[in-house]
Amino acid sequence: MASHNEITESLQAFAEEYSNNKRLKIMNKDWNRKILVLANDIESGHTLVLNEGELSFTEGNVENPDLTVISDSEILVDMFYGDITPAEPYLKGTLKIIGSEDDILRLDFISLLIWGD
Repeated sequence: MASHNEITESLQAFAEEYSNNKRLKIMNKDWNRKILVLANDIESGHTLVLNEGELSFTEGNVENPDLTVISDSEILVDMFYGDITPAEPYLKGTLKIIGSEDDILRLDFISLLIWGD
């Protein structure tokens, strides 16, 4: 089981890698979304905000997110550090993503561009 702080650190790494990728920032210039990241095994919630190509995150939950990502703390940490792709836990049912199919695909594509396959 990972801690809330470990999830925070993995999201910081994800946000830094995103910020260093000019291609992603241009690609997402018009994709403004609030993404809620919840651990289902510990008390932990974070919010990623994409606004005009810029990505930020805060600790805590946001109301009315466009996407909600739910999994156990270990999977979230591994996923946001790029140690695993979202595809495997999603197909196994250990990762749940609530949102439109287009938004889910865009989030998966962002991960792929940041961490590769």
